[in-house]
Amino acid sequence: MSENRGTLYGIGVGPGDPDLITMKAVKAMMDVDVIFTASSSKNSFSLAVDIARPHLPENVAVEILPFPMTSEQGVTTKAWKENADRIAEVLSSGKNAAFLTLGDPLTYSTFGYILQYMKADHADCPVVTIPGITSFQAAAARINTPLVEAEESLVITSGAYGGEHVRRVAATSENVVLLKAYKNVDDIANALSDSGLLENSCAIKKCGREGEEIIWNVGDLREVKPDYWTLIIAKQKNGLAN
Repeated sequence: MSENRGTLYGIGVGPGDPDLITMKAVKAMMDVDVIFTASSSKNSFSLAVDIARPHLPENVAVEILPFPMTSEQGVTTKAWKENADRIAEVLSSGKNAAFLTLGDPLTYSTFGYILQYMKADHADCPVVTIPGITSFQAAAARINTPLVEAEESLVITSGAYGGEHVRRVAATSENVVLLKAYKNVDDIANALSDSGLLENSCAIKKCGREGEEIIWNVGDLREVKPDYWTLIIAKQKNGLAN
């Protein structure tokens, strides 16, 4: 490994409240030359950078890497590889860099794709991953509800394509977290009802951010449509209490 290569820090900045960024993450951000983050190829806004802004050095360089929002595998693969190559280019110049991501960098995160290509194509570049508080951890704290207890199990899944995952796991897991519960809400609500989870479910929008909303009756999402930053915590027992 070349001695002059910089280190890449994969940093989770938490769910939205800048005070929930870990001290280790703050220390790492203070020691890098370049901040990388992802955005849709249609815009240049990064919520992760916005959250971390109070902790960033005043003159640190920020570079937004475009990630196309598409299911076309060829397009996404090309973007992941090109963005990893760009990060490696900076590290090869001896600079340290951070890749900021919402929540935790290894939980439904764009950094996970970057990490794959860094390992495959740039194995000589050192990478340090710093965990972050996830949205569902923050949401559980916000409503003062344990995610899992004793011998219970917890399933974390995506609700982006409806409630099919709920139907598959409800019989074997006492607790389910649905992230990205913003599309196919009718099917999600039906799946929770079919699985006996609807009455013990709670939806949280934009946890820890401006516009936060707690929806104790998840069935209401049929009428008041959620946004991208909506998640649902559902439990078979130890019901949620408003």
